[in-house]
Formats: sequence, C-alpha cells, structure tokens
Amino acid sequence: MSTVQQRIVRYGELKPCKTAFIDAHTPGSDQKENFTIIGGGVSESPDQHVHITDKIGFNIGAAGQPPKCRNSLHSHTTAEVFFVAKGRWRFFWGRYGTAGEFIAEEGDIFNIPTGIFRGFENVGQDYGMIMSILGGDDAGGGVTWAPQVIEDAQAHGLMLGDNGVLYDSKKGQDLPHNVHPMPLLTDEELKAYPEVPVEDVVGKYVARYWDLMALSANTPAVVIGENGMIKDKPGFEVDFLGRGSCVSEPVEAAKPVVLMPASGHWHVGIDGHEVKLSVGDTALVMPGEQYCVEPSMTGQAGLYRITATDDPAGATWTG
Repeated sequence: MSTVQQRIVRYGELKPCKTAFIDAHTPGSDQKENFTIIGGGVSESPDQHVHITDKIGFNIGAAGQPPKCRNSLHSHTTAEVFFVAKGRWRFFWGRYGTAGEFIAEEGDIFNIPTGIFRGFENVGQDYGMIMSILGGDDAGGGVTWAPQVIEDAQAHGLMLGDNGVLYDSKKGQDLPHNVHPMPLLTDEELKAYPEVPVEDVVGKYVARYWDLMALSANTPAVVIGENGMIKDKPGFEVDFLGRGSCVSEPVEAAKPVVLMPASGHWHVGIDGHEVKLSVGDTALVMPGEQYCVEPSMTGQAGLYRITATDDPAGATWTG
C-alpha cells in the first residue's frame, strides 16, 4: 500500500493526458486534458498517468479545458460526479445534447444520472478544471459514446477498438487483426437512453456551493447519499465541511476517505503527517488511519469529503 506522502496529490503536480478519449483530434474537443488521480479512471489511452493506484471502490479524476473546449457526449453505467474547481462550466445532456443544460460555478457539484448521454464545456474566460468522482474500481468499463462522436473521430484519424483502446491513424496505427471497430449504437439501442427534462436533473442531482456553505455552518452537509441532498447510493457518500463543521480532533477512518478542498486553505493531518491543501489538491486516507482536517487560514473555506460505502457501483439509485 502506498505511503501517506504518496497519497497527497497537488494541483500543480497533476500530469495531463491529451489523448485520453476518442474525440482527442475532433475540433472543439482537441485541447482537453484528462487527469486520473486515484484508480484506473476512464481513459482509453495508454498514455494516461495514474497518480495513486490504490483501489478504493471509486475513482478520482479531473478534466481541464481552455475556454470553448467541450467534452463530447457519452454515457456511464456507474456514477459520474463533478464539482467545479476553477472556472464556469456548461453541462448538457441528451442524444444530441439538447435535452437540457445548466451552468455550474466554482464549488457546485453535479451527480449526473447514469444511462443518459452527457457532455460539458468550459464557458469561462480562462482555463478551467472540474474534479470527478467515478463509481467503481473499473470506471472505464462503462463508457459509451454517442454514435456521432465515433463518426466524427474517425473523420479526424482516431479509431476506437471494441477492446476499448484508441488507435491513431495519424501515427500510422491501425486496428490489430483481432480487434474490430467499436460498434455504433443502433436506433433500437438508442431508445434506452432517455431525454431527461431539465427540471428532473437540476432539481434532483445538482447542489450549489453557497447552499452547502450555509448548511455546513454547524454540521457537515450530506451532499450525496441515501439521506443526502442528492439521493443516491453509488458506492460512496459525499459530504461538505465548512469552518464550523470541520474535523478538528483526529478520527479513525473506517473506509477509504478522500479530502478535496472546494475553497480556502486546509490543514490536514493523517497519522501524524501534516500537510496544507487548497483547491485542486487531493488527499487519500486509508482505513485504520487517523485524520483531522480544518481551515488553516481565515476567509472562505469549504471541503468535499468522499467516503467509500459497501453499496455496489451501478445505476443511479432511485429509492
């Protein structure tokens, strides 16, 4: 198992992969960067760097994109949760991305329902970053692309094999003899991907940063969980800590815990190791370790805490 120091990942030390997905050459999507912080992630590229390889039941990653860069429409069979670390982002969904959309600001969190096509775009003025939580250890096993994404990619030299690996004809690569192109979803199969109205998505699956700051004044705000603001059991729970609900005295982690600041600067202690974290940084606490976390400076301070559960990773829980 990795050491405590190896389980601290700084925003400034994140190693991007620019060839992670099938739309890496498609105009409008060709400048995005993918980061895998904990676990295997969902990358289709062998170039993807994984910062922490411990398997904890879910994955932590990030997407960085310059303004006007978008992530193409795809679907997941396990949870895909994003919170905005930097910038302003537009999330959209549906077969052609027209079923609904909303704008997420820094600190906002979105638990995207499984089984719908979704995409996102940086609509801010500068390079933006969203942090992700993906359900299951094998998050890469449940990604499906909208047919037009695969067709657009082929027109720009990228082919996705039915083994889930990308091949770049611009580099002289071709599909191996025993690998076939990833089949496009048929019209019949596409009927299983609903066009969910915006009120059903934003009303149930989005939590806003400033609401969480208010609700965490005295106790942690339960964001995602069976009794959370967003009701789901994706194999992990998410709560939000504020200045008045931090963990000032050490507690022992019963399950893997990930600490990810949404704002401010935080002092984190893990089994006697002391570090300072800020937005974009990630710390993993393993079971049996004692940890504490509290703001290290005055001013705004909010932090997402993700805790593994025994619930299996799978489709969005509807109760």
